Amino acid sequence: MSKAQDRLAATYGAAANAKVSDLAALVGKVVNLADWPFASDVQKNVLIYDCTALRPLLDDAEQRRAIMAEWSDAMLQGPGVLVLQGAETDHAMIDQASDLFFDLIEEQNRSGTGGGDHFAKPGANDRLWNSLEKHCLANPKNFARYYGNPFLAAISEAWLGPNYQMTAQLNVVNPGGAAQSPHRDYHLGFQSAADIERFPMHVQVFSPFLTLQGAIAHVDAPIETGPTLLLPFSQLWPEGYLAMGRDDVRELFASHHVQLPLSKGDMLFFSPALLHAAGTNRSANVRRMVNLFQVSSAYGRAMETVDRTRMVKALYPALVEGQKTGSLTPDQIANAIAASAEGYAFPTNLDRDPPIGGMAPKSQARVVAEAVAANLTSMDLFATLDAMTEKRLS
Repeated sequence: MSKAQDRLAATYGAAANAKVSDLAALVGKVVNLADWPFASDVQKNVLIYDCTALRPLLDDAEQRRAIMAEWSDAMLQGPGVLVLQGAETDHAMIDQASDLFFDLIEEQNRSGTGGGDHFAKPGANDRLWNSLEKHCLANPKNFARYYGNPFLAAISEAWLGPNYQMTAQLNVVNPGGAAQSPHRDYHLGFQSAADIERFPMHVQVFSPFLTLQGAIAHVDAPIETGPTLLLPFSQLWPEGYLAMGRDDVRELFASHHVQLPLSKGDMLFFSPALLHAAGTNRSANVRRMVNLFQVSSAYGRAMETVDRTRMVKALYPALVEGQKTGSLTPDQIANAIAASAEGYAFPTNLDRDPPIGGMAPKSQARVVAEAVAANLTSMDLFATLDAMTEKRLS
């Protein structure tokens, strides 16, 4: 193989070339509790932290930093997942939040809004998108106590540094609700295999450093309620985003995943690159409610504010004319769209723009490209763009 071929293979991976044997070797590793001095236990290769013991340590700046260093290392080189037992002890506050969330779900169901799920069939559960903002607007006092939790703040800072951006989506898996398919999470976990292959491997390896995944249990969740299926150490597999949909990967996940029961107030956190899935709720009457935290790095933003919709509206007639006259090649048109239109489907309002039929809605760039190809009138495209802008508002 030539140097150029070696470099190409190393930079742009392919799902077909990923070796499931490499993943099997990684998930065969065993956690040694002695390596994690702040942890109280290891269960099924998942690190367990007793928050009653850790709570006074968080008040000491040096101890807090040492705990955060351990959590960061657990995500980076350790099993990639940990449980904070008793992270929230104010169960009355959690119950008040639960009542608020159930009211919002009932209102959502009555109005026919919301719905959709990235990795499960619609209707298998109740989703409350953007529970963060809805919670804050509905009951600011409860929100302040809920998100004032020191463990949520410490682990978010441990993985992402300060100035992180909090978002949350409530998930209620109802009795009989089937398991999700195993997957990695946002960002690249929400892309198709074909799209992921377009990203160089260093971007795939970097993607998990942009977000942190977590959850707080609003009810006791024994195994029969279907707590999250986890595959410790799978975040270490570089090809995991590419190959997460392959049958042999799903088979390995099915035979090696672990589950841990959670109690009300427990928090679970894991690398977004960890293969995981919500489990099947086999209970008779427990609606397994968890609030899913998706915390983002402050650095996942461009330097300048750009009005891309305004740019596209100005540019579109020139693109159509260039295509008609042949003064612009198809590649030039595609490149101009990439430089002007929003190429990413997120962030959006998932109530108005839910992921039904896929993991993400169309991006502005895709809509513009399709309009050029169809020779759509400016008036029709502009109406579509305005509707897209409206959908994204919270």
